[in-house]
Amino acid sequence: MNRIVLLIVVGVIFLVIGVAVGYPLGNADSYEDGYEQAVADVQAQQGEVAERASQQAAKAANPFQAANPLEGVSANPFEDAAKKLNPFSE
Repeated sequence: MNRIVLLIVVGVIFLVIGVAVGYPLGNADSYEDGYEQAVADVQAQQGEVAERASQQAAKAANPFQAANPLEGVSANPFEDAAKKLNPFSE
């Protein structure tokens, strides 16, 4: 009989300790915090997907990654020569 009473008392003590520790850990705001975190994660993933899609679209538009051969060429190359020959023309 004493063992049963002792077992019940120990069980009640563990139950009280479990409730005392578990109640603060099971915060009621955890659902809202988790929801906000999930929304932030989804938005971050969508941003990454959009970035990858734009990069793939840019690669598809220029599949050989060829540079523009006329990039950096001025319309009138004599203007540069005139500026170098006559620095007072400006």
